[in-house]
Amino acid sequence: MKPVTRIQSHTVVLPTRDIDTDQIIAARFLTTTSREGLGKNAFYDLRYDKDGKEKPEFALNQPEAKGCGILIAGNNFGCGSSREHAPWALLDFGIEAVISTEIADIFRNNALKNGLVAIVVDDDSHQWFMDNPGVELTIDIEDLSITGNDGRTTEFSMDGFARHCLLEGIDQLGYLRQQQDAIAQFEENRSWKP
Repeated sequence: MKPVTRIQSHTVVLPTRDIDTDQIIAARFLTTTSREGLGKNAFYDLRYDKDGKEKPEFALNQPEAKGCGILIAGNNFGCGSSREHAPWALLDFGIEAVISTEIADIFRNNALKNGLVAIVVDDDSHQWFMDNPGVELTIDIEDLSITGNDGRTTEFSMDGFARHCLLEGIDQLGYLRQQQDAIAQFEENRSWKP
């Protein structure tokens, strides 16, 4: 994982409520443990018709959505079953952050563990983001703030451990590996030994 300190991108708005993980990446595409290549199947049933042609009306198929790395999502994003493939698919598609008023806990944890920044904001800020598709935002992980190109700033919260891992570019295993010397010293110094 690479360190994530700041994300600067235009937004794409997907206002639909209750987008579940099966809509993000359908179960039929969960045949791999590789993170690469899943982006082409992200939102597959929403993006494509029965013949595999892009639906021009779908938000992520719009010309202005190309290259947008911040997804403004409707309420209750990422609900449903737990699958790491969902954040993998979004990252591979080019989405670096998801902003909503509510993000399912399991999806949010999976996202943060895999380098996808999942942010919950207040209703007023969310509505402004929804009403201004394509706005350029800067997400600062150190300051826990989102700043628009107009200077508007929204603060958000994030679990401290998840924030540390994003800033360091490590996952949970990487964090433990960083602690190997301290763990070895603890084991050496403890009074009871197996």
